[in-house]
Amino acid sequence: MDRGEDRNLDPRVVDGFGDEWSRFSNRFLDADELEEMFDLYTAIFPWGDLPDNAVGFDAGCGSGRWARFFAPRVGLLWCIDASDEALEVARQTLADYDNVAFRHEDLSSIGLQEASCDFGYSLGVLHHIPDTEHAAWSCVRLLKPGAPFLVYLYHDLSDRAVIQRILLKAVGFVRQFVARLPRPLRALVADLLAVVVYWPLARFARGLDRVGIRSSWVPLFQYRNRSFYVMRNDALDRFGTLLEKRYSRNEVIALMEGIGLEHVMVADGPPWWVAVGRRRTDDE
Repeated sequence: MDRGEDRNLDPRVVDGFGDEWSRFSNRFLDADELEEMFDLYTAIFPWGDLPDNAVGFDAGCGSGRWARFFAPRVGLLWCIDASDEALEVARQTLADYDNVAFRHEDLSSIGLQEASCDFGYSLGVLHHIPDTEHAAWSCVRLLKPGAPFLVYLYHDLSDRAVIQRILLKAVGFVRQFVARLPRPLRALVADLLAVVVYWPLARFARGLDRVGIRSSWVPLFQYRNRSFYVMRNDALDRFGTLLEKRYSRNEVIALMEGIGLEHVMVADGPPWWVAVGRRRTDDE
């Protein structure tokens, strides 16, 4: 796979996400909905253990949508992304915060000092990188011993029903086709998928909830209370990239322990998988 001058990235993937965050800056998304999503991703993050004026990093910041909630709670936040296009959106998103700095870097070659950060996170990024383990390890080395690292990695559905695993495989085939389309056409197809797949299934699941029937068996049930904007964004996110990896719960734990984290915890509910671990205190 072409990593672009031996960097740990696929230029086509970087270009795709630059396009996505230019289209979905989230400035038109209801702030309460975005904060509700943020709370789900960070429910297991140890906020209370951060020192005053903590210094940390957002590895693969994209549009800056999660950084806007981290920044008010910390002293300095480094926003790092391989896409210039995404970073420009993030700069606009975070223009009101003077404690945010930006770095245009591959996650495997971040130029921050080793063991200099009190926390770090990478939400929905590492599974789109050719060598996920190396990128994750490169992030962990920036942490002080005992500092937390929060991640979100795609679920492989290995613990779900056969029909859901078959659907996931079918989605993978469609994704390989859609992701190769020119930018405007790719976005159009993703919007159509949001209309004909995401919205009907999500609203069907919401209807089941309202009559007291469990909806978790419905594909995309986690979107039952989400806006159509989020569905469009996530349809492009899911179908617009050529490179996607998925993990079981045990594989997430093994990955995190393998890159030097301990006390790894994986959240039980959606989004799957959110996990947090701490840099080993003997890893200095």
